[in-house]
This record gives sequence, structure tokens and C-alpha cells, in this order.
Amino acid sequence: MSNSSNTVLGLLAGTAIGALFGILYAPDKGSKTRQRLTDEAIAARDKFSETATDLKDKVSSSMESKKVTLDEQLDGIVQSASHKAEDVISSLEKKLADLKAQNKKFQKS
Repeated sequence: MSNSSNTVLGLLAGTAIGALFGILYAPDKGSKTRQRLTDEAIAARDKFSETATDLKDKVSSSMESKKVTLDEQLDGIVQSASHKAEDVISSLEKKLADLKAQNKKFQKS
């Protein structure tokens, strides 16, 4: 995102510098120069708007894909935990059976 911000900033700086040089070295009348500046400003505004829209779309797309990835990861964790829970329950049942067997031995003695 920083790279896109730098691009937009560079575009705006280039437009301003170009306009400044255009004014300084303009062979045309003031009215023509003002019209040209207006046209360049409108073009720069449109380009900036287009760049901002593209950036917004990229960020939205990136966030959406990260959300899907996060949802998939969460599902994987839940499934893994479910399998581990089954393993823990099985292990506890075996331990309980062993304890019951030991308890029967102690009660007979």
C-alpha cells in the first residue's frame, strides 16, 4: 500500500511541476494557459480518482481473500481440535479402564 501511495504522491508532484514549468515557459496568452491548466487539473483529478478507486478495489479484494483464508484456517483448527478431542477422550477412557481394573485388584485384596 505504501508503494501505491508513493505512486499517487509522485503523480501529483509531477503534475504540479509540469504545470509550473508550463506557466513559466508558456508562449500562449494567459486565457489559453489558464484553460490548459484547468484541463490538466481535471485530468490529474480524474487520474487521482481512478488510482484511488483501483487502490480501494485492491485493498477490498485483498481483505476479502484474507477473510476467506482466515475462515479456512479456522475450519482447519476446529477440525484438528475435534480429532484431538477424540484422541484425548479415547486416551482418558483407556486410563479410566486401567484405573477400574487396579481398583478391582485392591478391593479383592
